[in-house]
Amino acid sequence: MRFFPPKLFYGLCFLGLILSLGAPVYAADAWDAVRKTGELRWGGDSAGGAPYVYADPENPKRMIGFEVEIMDQIARQLGVKAVFVDVPWDDLVPALLRHNFEIAFNGLEITPGRLEVIQFTQPYYFFSAQITVRKEDGRMTGWQDLEGKKTGTLATSFTQSLLEQNKKIEVVTYPGPVEAYHDLESGRVDAVLFDAPMASFYVPQNPRLKNIGVPVGEGMYGGGIAKDSPELLQRVNGALRELIRSGEIERIYRRWHLWDERQENLKEAASLSEKSRPQAGLAQYVPILLQGAAVTVLLSCFSMALAVFLGFFLCLAKLYGTRPVRWLANIYIEVIRGTPLLIQLYLLYYGLPNLGIQLSAMTAAVLGLGLNYSAYEAEIYRAGLLAVPKGQEEAARCLGMTGWQTLWYVLIPQAARMALPPSTNDFIALFKDTSLVSVITVMELTRAYNQAATRTYRFLELGLLTALLYFLMSFPLSLWARSLEKKQHAAGY
Repeated sequence: MRFFPPKLFYGLCFLGLILSLGAPVYAADAWDAVRKTGELRWGGDSAGGAPYVYADPENPKRMIGFEVEIMDQIARQLGVKAVFVDVPWDDLVPALLRHNFEIAFNGLEITPGRLEVIQFTQPYYFFSAQITVRKEDGRMTGWQDLEGKKTGTLATSFTQSLLEQNKKIEVVTYPGPVEAYHDLESGRVDAVLFDAPMASFYVPQNPRLKNIGVPVGEGMYGGGIAKDSPELLQRVNGALRELIRSGEIERIYRRWHLWDERQENLKEAASLSEKSRPQAGLAQYVPILLQGAAVTVLLSCFSMALAVFLGFFLCLAKLYGTRPVRWLANIYIEVIRGTPLLIQLYLLYYGLPNLGIQLSAMTAAVLGLGLNYSAYEAEIYRAGLLAVPKGQEEAARCLGMTGWQTLWYVLIPQAARMALPPSTNDFIALFKDTSLVSVITVMELTRAYNQAATRTYRFLELGLLTALLYFLMSFPLSLWARSLEKKQHAAGY
């Protein structure tokens, strides 16, 4: 204790006590929590859509879907109440491991990678994948015609793995089926591949789309349960077997037009919870991360160039333009700064096609980031110009300089010195904000990390590698900015 202050020691002990009291305590088996609370919490993604789990059009507060009905029946068999927990589909397994709910039940395919980290219930549905194209497109009739075509699918899904087995297919991933079918309809992709239940629900409602060929591939849906809950797994399996034996699960599937001859195998299906394969190494995902980093660099450079160019003219318009020009510049800056970048990206990519303007994902990303940051750059430049002493402009005018000469040779060089640090900060922030363009299918670094991590569930290692790549991209920019500042000081600016 001689070299460790007693007050610090007692303070750390007190902090540890507080943290331990505030930390969540989980039962050894999730069934204990279900029995005590009388609730079986199950995770799913309502945004993923029908016919799995989605908001009732007549009552948006109520969830419907064939999986909702199955979970209600399982809970009834167990003598508890089913409680739905809404999470993004690609976060189902991580959320399960965080104990956000007791079972993940939302079209979760039983795959070797997932079996490394969780256990699965007995399969409750056998599925295949269905190809969908535009109705007027007569080029494709089946799987073999997807080569050389841009094909959309659900990120981190069985269908993505199926498509990526053929290196000649250009795969575009989406967070849900609605966005993919929208892009197919507008012509951004040539085809989409989704699990047959999705295709059978969405395509008949859209007269511009059609399903082609025979279903491809085959997989099984199972409920995901944490490995530390064997009793819950046993009880849920018992409830599922009873639903299959009694014919209740068949009645549910027939109501949703999902029953086919493959579902007859449910009676003979055994639990796959003990099957496993070696987990994929990290090395194979490094090229994917590097490719995502390259896209991030290109996207950031082009977007910042647009932001600097447009921001400069917005600044001039706000300071020296006529009243209508100043008014328009003010409106643009306030609207852009007052609305989320994410919404602006959605409007550019998904909204403009309704007006007959269709942008590629990369073009929409550059425009979205560039237009957004131009508003902030304009205010930085304006502050820099206003910070130049008024006497500098007056002295230039006394020397016979015109207004533009004064601006270009006197005011801008001095304003640039003050605007450089915040502009550099904006550029570094732009590197990180490129992660938002993943919502419009651009495969930048964060999206590459998300797909790699959700396949391997090695979030820590891949996360540290991704953070290192971001640092290696942004730190040289900081060094470059410092060298520019030193040169400006040496030049007397």
